[in-house]
Order: sequence, then C-alpha cells, then structure tokens
Amino acid sequence: MRIGIMGGGQLARMMALAGHPLGLEFVFIDPAPDACARSLGEHKVIDWSAADLVSQLAGCDRVTFDFENVPAQSLETLAAHFDVRPSPKALEISQDRLAEKELCASLGIPVAPFQSVDSRPDLMAAMDGLGLPALLKTRRLGYDGKGQYRLVQAEDLEPAWQRLGEQALILEGWVDFDHECALTAVRDANGTVLFYPLTHTLHREGILRFALSGSPANVPWQKDAQEVVTQLMERLDYVGCLTVEFFVTAEGLVVNELAPRVHNSAHWTIEGAVCSQFENHLRALTDLPLGATRARGCALMINFIGQMPIKDMLALDGLSWHDYGKQARAGRKVGHATWLLDDFESLKDRVGELVAYLDPIDAQGLTGLIKAAG
Repeated sequence: MRIGIMGGGQLARMMALAGHPLGLEFVFIDPAPDACARSLGEHKVIDWSAADLVSQLAGCDRVTFDFENVPAQSLETLAAHFDVRPSPKALEISQDRLAEKELCASLGIPVAPFQSVDSRPDLMAAMDGLGLPALLKTRRLGYDGKGQYRLVQAEDLEPAWQRLGEQALILEGWVDFDHECALTAVRDANGTVLFYPLTHTLHREGILRFALSGSPANVPWQKDAQEVVTQLMERLDYVGCLTVEFFVTAEGLVVNELAPRVHNSAHWTIEGAVCSQFENHLRALTDLPLGATRARGCALMINFIGQMPIKDMLALDGLSWHDYGKQARAGRKVGHATWLLDDFESLKDRVGELVAYLDPIDAQGLTGLIKAAG
C-alpha cells in the first residue's frame, strides 16, 4: 500500500520508519528540498497548494499529513480523489484556535475563557471582559510558542497589537494550572478507540522540552482525559492519532490545544509502548488492527532544540537516540532521546545521571518535573 503524506518533516520521517516493516511505501509532498523524510520515500518538491497535487499523488491508497498548517483546502481537493485520514474537517478546526475553543465549548468541555479579536477596540473590550493576565494569540499559524503575546498590564496592549495586529486573533484568559499533560489516542474507521497513558509535559519558551509517561500525578486524570478525547473523536468522526493537550487545575482538566496528527508529546511511544503512535496511526489509516497502547515501563522523552548535543548521553542504559537529520537552527526541533526505565521510582533514583548532560535551565526544569510527577 502506498501512503501520501502532506509534509516531509520529522513526523513524516517517523511514520515512514514505522511503516516500512508493515510493507508500506510513501510519497512526501513538501516544498523544502532538504525535508528530513526525503530518504524514506518519494519526495515531491512542490507546494502544498500546487495545481497538479492530485496527479503528483497518483497511485496513493491513502493520504494523511504531518503538519497542521497544510492548507485545509488542499486536503478538501484531495478528498475528492483519495481517502484522506484524518478528515480535512478535523484539520480545518485545529488550524483555528477560535474554532477549537468553540468546538470544545459546544461539547461542554472546559477551556480557557476566550474572545475573538479583530480590531484594537475588540482587544480593549476583551481585556476588560477577561481581565489580566491573558494571552493574545493568532488564530492561525501558531505553534511552539509562535504567534502569541502575554498581556500582564494595560500597557502591554500596544506592543502586543504592533506585533500581532492586522490578523484574526483570540484573547484567552489566564488559566492557573498545576502542570500540563497530553493524551494521545488512536481511532480506527470502525470507531474503536485506544488510549496511551496520559503524558506529563514541560515546556520552555512555548516549546516542549520533556514528556514523561508513568507519572503518578497523572493517574487520577486518565479517565477524565479519555472521556474528553472520545467526545472529540466521535464528533469529528476521526480516524488516526489525535493528541489533546490539557492544563491540570484545581477544578479539573482544561483543554489547551488539539493536534490532529502524531505528536511530539508521544514520541516516547516508539520505545516505551507496545505499539508506537506512528505505527498505530498507519494501522488506522490502512484498516489494520490497532496495536496495544500499554507502556513498557516509565519513559522520559527529551527534545533537542536548536542543535544536537554530543552523544555522551548514550552512555545511559536504556536511552534511545533520534537525530532527524535537520540543519541546526535556533528554536528548531532537531532530534530527541527517550530514556526507558522499569518504573517511575527507577527514574527518580537515576535522574541525576541525565541531569549531568543538560544545560542548567533544562536541568532545573527536569528536576521540577520529576518532583511534580510524584
């Protein structure tokens, strides 16, 4: 079977690595000549809105995407010729922070208080209504901390508007949370849903730095998170992997964002689960039976941002290394490592071995994460 992937980044790369043992072949549509998935299939260096997109994917049995900024209209066009999974509708909603919030609100799912902002007067009114602090965000094209500005005082309005104005925006009220977590689930075309363990996440400057499975602090929230994700998947008639990011608050879970694809917070599943998110996404796409999602132990995923570190970290027993083959660049995800241990207590006992390889800020963050996790 031949799979067309809109996007050729690290997520497409890891999908292809998971799909080759299943006998799958891949075509990547990505305008970047150096797309890091290019060596794992046929790479078409064309724009995602190219007029001949359908003919470029001729022979593909399924089409999916690894990047939510692929134009939804392009997927709509492809859906008239191919089985596109997840659906273009799921992508369209996830591309617009306002649409995401409205979908959750319509299902009774808690989200941060929000208000649409299309002008400076709108922003002033939203600030009066929601109060400060708050987050002003672009409705589209924002990820990894991009496209947002934190408003702490009234004087922040003007610089925020100068940076983000003249485009569709949303103001989100501040959520007082204990920590962040994410749930990845997979749903097949028959409606069967399987869930991975809730992942404890830690961000720095809006970019995910660590993701931990096996966090005792998240066990009480697993059922609630599963109920939320099930509601969303059923409403969207979703097929494939979906990740929902949450804030854990004193009142319960609050949805932050949806990601209609395989997701960074579940990279640990490659070594840390019986069947990885990448393989299960492909199984759902190709109507194969879904694989078991249970954890093999306690897994900690460390993102490498900007450049790959030296490989001395490989001295840690149980550590797996993933270099995406991308050029170093500030703020860019260029690789990750996953440290798999028997259980959380083993991680607590040995975390000092890993901290020695991290910069001081990440070392402090990881130490705090382990403390918060249990």
